[in-house]
Amino acid sequence: MTTKRQVSGGLSAHTSSKRGSVGGSGGQGPRCAWCGRRLPRPASTGRPRRYCRQACRQRYYEARLRATEAGLSEAELVVARHELDELYDLLYVLECAVEDVDRDLAKSRSRQDLADAVDWLLQAARPLAGRRLS
Repeated sequence: MTTKRQVSGGLSAHTSSKRGSVGGSGGQGPRCAWCGRRLPRPASTGRPRRYCRQACRQRYYEARLRATEAGLSEAELVVARHELDELYDLLYVLECAVEDVDRDLAKSRSRQDLADAVDWLLQAARPLAGRRLS
């Protein structure tokens, strides 16, 4: 679940329960708490890793300091307005593609129509694949 509130400087703070999650999604294994990369296999002893690299650990620490200074909780994230607008634009394109495919497939279900629908959905979804907000 994500909520939004206005922060000074034209930035938005988003509350998300997924930020900083170490567990993987879809059984793909644990991911870095900062960048989302897959973590290497865990060692047999010691604490489980939360970060893939020392740089990610440092960025996470710096982000926590900035969040504390701004009065944000661990679950809130500050995102630049232009990045948020770009993400909304890409999501809108994907939403339109899904609506187009639903409408087109309701009329015809030939093999070529299915191939065209999958191609259109992939074109709309690819820009979102692996996209991270900085």
